[in-house]
Amino acid sequence: MGRHLVAFYGCMYYAALRPSETVALNRQALRLSAAGWGEFRLRESAPLSGSKWSDNGKSRDQRQLKHRAKGDVRVVPIPPPLTEILNSHLTEFGAPPDGRLFRAHRGGLLGDKMYGDIWRAARLAALTPEEAASQLARRPYDLRHAAVSTWLNAGVDPTQVAAWAGHSVQVLLQVYAKCIVGRDEIARRRIEIALDAGLTQTSQSPSQIDPEAGPARRSRPQTSPRILREQP
Repeated sequence: MGRHLVAFYGCMYYAALRPSETVALNRQALRLSAAGWGEFRLRESAPLSGSKWSDNGKSRDQRQLKHRAKGDVRVVPIPPPLTEILNSHLTEFGAPPDGRLFRAHRGGLLGDKMYGDIWRAARLAALTPEEAASQLARRPYDLRHAAVSTWLNAGVDPTQVAAWAGHSVQVLLQVYAKCIVGRDEIARRRIEIALDAGLTQTSQSPSQIDPEAGPARRSRPQTSPRILREQP
């Protein structure tokens, strides 16, 4: 029952979009190729405020991005797996005249109850009873946390991660501090490589050496993205 929302959840998991940004996602915001990397150029958000408090009398307003002035654009990369998912979505479901990728059954803005109910059903179907009873991916918003955690654990500069996620660097480091703990050893290896490069004769440049690989031929452990919580 949630096939039309696969790409919706994918936007949060692979690109760290907020649910309100994904609800408002327009075809014009996509820069897609047939395969490989693409990018979002986000301008709008549709935060849930309740009909009594919204400007349009509906449960969601259409506004500028969070922490951004009206008209500001946030560029977010679309990794290859999400490119494939979005192309499949557009092929199967298309986009209405207003260009929105995701919509309610009657054509309005997608409601949090719909994507929340489908997500809860998917968790029960996919997880073990013990996992389903835990906090693992409890909310769709946790997919965004998984994306940001993955970027940090991959070694992407926090300044770049903050720009992609629409955070300040200060908030990013406070919320995701646990993701960077333990990376000091990797940082030290990178410094050693940089220092040794100017002192030793080698056919390999520092960029050809993987500082995370440790001793020669040691395989890199496989890790899962962490799902952490932040204040929406």
